[in-house]
Amino acid sequence: MLFCTLFCVCLITANVLETKQISIGPFNITGGLLVFPVSYIINDCVCEVWGYRRARLVIWLGFLMNFMFVSFGALADALPAAPYWDGQEGFHQIFGLAPRIAASSFIAFLAGSFVNAYVMSRMKLSAREQDTSSSSAFVRNFSSRAIWSTVFGESADSIIFFPLALSGVVPWNELPVLIVSQVLLKTLYEIVVLPVTIRVVRATKKFEGSDVYDHDISYNVFRLWR
Repeated sequence: MLFCTLFCVCLITANVLETKQISIGPFNITGGLLVFPVSYIINDCVCEVWGYRRARLVIWLGFLMNFMFVSFGALADALPAAPYWDGQEGFHQIFGLAPRIAASSFIAFLAGSFVNAYVMSRMKLSAREQDTSSSSAFVRNFSSRAIWSTVFGESADSIIFFPLALSGVVPWNELPVLIVSQVLLKTLYEIVVLPVTIRVVRATKKFEGSDVYDHDISYNVFRLWR
């Protein structure tokens, strides 16, 4: 429940922060980059401890909560403002998400999250044949699948989002630069916080007594219970 709550909060927070453009040295990023990668880290933790089926349920719940937030925000933005209130312009900049951007974001999120969970699950199964009893073996194997799942998941997310959301707005020759830079920055984020992720996974496995390997399951994203 705690991980699911954090996952949903990260997605909703990222939506709000996306409206802020940030300049860090030579890089121009959106505020959402500060928190959105955390959702992939949580996805990794859930898939590692409870398996793909639980991660699939969390992803769909996150999608529905995010959709609800965006929908109510759009409704509030569309309703006429009170005559004495002068904050409509700022409110619209935050909650007046264009339908094209919203749809692109939802599709990219689902694709990236499910790719991330699938890669985590399959790499964990393939690593089971190795000796993972030692602490160093666990760190090595988990670190590898956490990083590679992020690379594949974020790549799927960016490859879908930027062309759908920004084609015709950003020149086509600039889109690959945006895609690659987003994947690199988010993967670097994963690597930097990896020591914390490892500690959280270890503590959660010990507390829950759970360490699921996804044998004989369906990876169909629409089958929530099996």
